[in-house]
Amino acid sequence: MSTHTSKKEKRFLFTSESVAEGHSDKLCDQISDAVLDAHLSSDPDAKVACECVAKTGMILLCGEITSRAIVDYQQIVRKTLKRIGYDDSSKGLDHKTCTVLVALEQQCKEIKDAVSHGKSDDDIGAGDQGLMFGYATDETEECMPLTVLLAHKLTARIKALERNGTWPWVRPDGKTQVTMEYKESNGAVEPIRVHTLVISVHHAPDIPLQQIQKELMEKVVKEVIPEKYLDEGTIYHLLPSEKFVEGGPKSDAGLTGRKIIVDTYGGWGAHGGGAFSGKDPSKVDRSAAYAARWIAKSLVKAGLCRRVLIQLSYAIGLSHPLAISVFHYGTSDRSEEELLKIVQKNFDLRLGAIIRDLDLKKPIYQKTACYGHFGREEFTWEIPKKLVY
Repeated sequence: MSTHTSKKEKRFLFTSESVAEGHSDKLCDQISDAVLDAHLSSDPDAKVACECVAKTGMILLCGEITSRAIVDYQQIVRKTLKRIGYDDSSKGLDHKTCTVLVALEQQCKEIKDAVSHGKSDDDIGAGDQGLMFGYATDETEECMPLTVLLAHKLTARIKALERNGTWPWVRPDGKTQVTMEYKESNGAVEPIRVHTLVISVHHAPDIPLQQIQKELMEKVVKEVIPEKYLDEGTIYHLLPSEKFVEGGPKSDAGLTGRKIIVDTYGGWGAHGGGAFSGKDPSKVDRSAAYAARWIAKSLVKAGLCRRVLIQLSYAIGLSHPLAISVFHYGTSDRSEEELLKIVQKNFDLRLGAIIRDLDLKKPIYQKTACYGHFGREEFTWEIPKKLVY
């Protein structure tokens, strides 16, 4: 840990949000990743860039896919919608009757040649240029910001209460937001208390507002948020709109890739702008962002710093990153240059090596598409690497 002389402690507020499985954009992320998984199940080398659009009674798949797999897109879309809970047209979408439009073409030959022509698996080129970030912080066991972890836990809890039959009145859409007060000391941050909670739950008609608010407080807030973070000053906005009967794609069109902050660090660290869902691992937007998180978490878990941001950048057709950057916010006894050397010594950041080391050709992506891609131990990029230095 840092031995720098203590600077003045700073207090600040920070907010992160999460969205439910049935949120219009998240629903599209899950459909895109369900399509990707279906291809990877039969063809681990499939090249997939699948976007989804959702509106009332309609799903559109569009993009570029080159694969040996034979995939029933209608079935995948309908099965995903059913699992999420869109089973009646009164909810704006019914998996049994909705229209599914498919506008998928082959991957462009120029991109295909740039990525793989005459190259070994380890030396394949990146499918595009781009910049990606990975972040980690020692404020939680998962090395994730507490604001985004709690926001995800709130949405997951509401879905669990709907799935187990406790709350039959819950509909698939919904959002949560958590504002916490933090203190910062020598670059490291520590959550002190929950300042404000916002929960908007999609619900059936004729459920009294007071009942919804009471049940959210008892069965969600008090179950999810550790007591030590709640005090008499905590502000609660439980269903602040007072009514949320019409939701999902009926009230808001959905698109793949519009919840990139929910998917990552809840606004902490930085974001390169590239979305994850619907993209196979030859797309560095996804695989290199996972690698950057792997590096960041490995550094924090090794005790080399308390908080860190990693940036990687790539160019189309080239296998090695153009640049690797490390920012430790002053939370390490070592310089950022020393940490960079440790990263370079321990991680092979060629695209093909990332895919191999993190085992990214497996059909694991649909479960990443809700409740965040990071901070969940079932994924390979969340297992810290033992560093040699």
